[in-house]
Amino acid sequence: MSLQQVFELYEDRLRLVEIKIRELFSTKASIIPLIGDHITSSGGKRLRPLFHLISADISGYTGDADIDIAGIIESIHTASLLHDDVVDMADVRRGKPTANSIWGNQIVVLVGDFLYSNALRNAVMQKDQRIMETLSDATTRMTEGELLQLNRIGDPDITEEEYIEIISAKTGALISAACRVGAILGGLPRELEQALGDFGMKTGIVFQMADDILDYMADEGELGKKLGKDLEEGKITLPLLYLLKKADKGEFLEIKKLIKDDNPAEGIGRILSLLKKYRSIEESVRKAETLVKEATDSLAPFPESPAKEALLAIAEYSLHRGK
Repeated sequence: MSLQQVFELYEDRLRLVEIKIRELFSTKASIIPLIGDHITSSGGKRLRPLFHLISADISGYTGDADIDIAGIIESIHTASLLHDDVVDMADVRRGKPTANSIWGNQIVVLVGDFLYSNALRNAVMQKDQRIMETLSDATTRMTEGELLQLNRIGDPDITEEEYIEIISAKTGALISAACRVGAILGGLPRELEQALGDFGMKTGIVFQMADDILDYMADEGELGKKLGKDLEEGKITLPLLYLLKKADKGEFLEIKKLIKDDNPAEGIGRILSLLKKYRSIEESVRKAETLVKEATDSLAPFPESPAKEALLAIAEYSLHRGK
């Protein structure tokens, strides 16, 4: 099953999720739906809501609460993007001007705050303590991940374990929660709930790894950001980590100097040549492949079904989306 076929399978329910997302932007403060329209028209794939819908499906859930929760999950994700763009001082996302570059940081931070609080307020209305705990925990971890990353900006001594911790929090936590809440809706036993949560976490980590790898491979038209943007922002991601491990002493010092330079992106050509020399991109891909295998193994307890096939297809896409 291809990703396109997965979206077609859940097309009707995703259309309902889209309506819910717009409802969550509805407020007397007219700037919020205005920014909401700007964001929702930017071409996001709604992958996190899709993870949730499929997880609810594979768990045997047949009601409509998954639509509401999928909207809540996307609202949390959108809030995190708004805040990330302010923190990163980003001008472009998915090839379009960021909200903060149009409306300014103050307004965008407040809109992000509204989306977080309104999403969790709607989650409370589900009247399920475990759903609320799962989403609240994910939201907390996302903020922790952002702070952990900020603390390591421009630091070439960051370890692979610290990198994994950061992306687990920033990207994996919400996708894991989306899958886990689907299991909660379906009333699955804790071990199967954990299995879906593990699948979401590892697939989410791979999504971020793939994005980090693409940063050294894709151009702005493909990825929506210019080549070496992470390096320019001082983010030490997996390809650079593996390069730092393998480089000789002279190269290591050269890379550290480039990272700490006021304009590190000027050294992107040199970094790319060293990445090629030490095959650091390939090593990063192998790490991601290992995690995809672990993610798909998490689904072993579930019987064959279109929903299981859909989750396996998303896991495969998470790794190969840039190819």
